Amino acid sequence: MNPRPPLPPFTEETARQKVQMAEDAWNTRDPERVAMAYTEDTEWRNRAEFLHGREEVKAFLSRKWAKELDYRLKKTLWAFTGSRIAVRFEYEWHDDSGQWYRSHGNENWEFDEHGYMARRYASINDQPIKEEERRLKTGS
Repeated sequence: MNPRPPLPPFTEETARQKVQMAEDAWNTRDPERVAMAYTEDTEWRNRAEFLHGREEVKAFLSRKWAKELDYRLKKTLWAFTGSRIAVRFEYEWHDDSGQWYRSHGNENWEFDEHGYMARRYASINDQPIKEEERRLKTGS
């Protein structure tokens, strides 16, 4: 397995780099690319859905981005220690009827020694918004 720097234990600088790398990858909306940041046996909780393994992550992300159209995400480092990082995030998207949402919450991440995310636990809330209330537009 090739290392995926930055590697734990994290400093503030390397934790911020890891968060930015995750934001950049998720904003591609490419399930294959995003899934490569996780261990083969990664463990996730996303809302009430529990996933095990990279293949389940890819399938989940494909379903997610088929529903959450024009998805745009912003992540912010909240805390870090050793091999763990906590982030706050918000993202905006609309459904196929044109209703916009702002989804926001927290994630707890744990990385293996090679820099791959082994665990991701996300708590997410959705807030309906009007299109003119959007804060995260393409290029922002």
